[in-house]
Amino acid sequence: MKRISTHILDMVYGEPARDVPVRLEKQYAPGDWRLLASARTDHDGRCAQLLPQGEELSAGVYRLMFNTGSYFALKELDALYPVVEVTFQIRDGESHFHIPLLLSPNGYTTYRGS
Repeated sequence: MKRISTHILDMVYGEPARDVPVRLEKQYAPGDWRLLASARTDHDGRCAQLLPQGEELSAGVYRLMFNTGSYFALKELDALYPVVEVTFQIRDGESHFHIPLLLSPNGYTTYRGS
């Protein structure tokens, strides 16, 4: 199954970041980003499938945009990064991308998960 998924862990509380708005976009030309999907993380901090049904996972540049400002506002925490943007490249033949986000109010890290 071809998919793009994510998981957010709140490093302050040591728990999944629930209800975070996430956008998946694809670049078609420099500066031409198009929305493929938007979702919110579930109770486990996950978006299990962001690639819309019927959409091909083709080679190209994609990005995930996490609205972390709204999440931290609900926690009543000031955050340095109101939006976290993770841009990544998919090559021909790749079929599954899992992009975890480890999050705190003053920093974040990401990597290619499995």
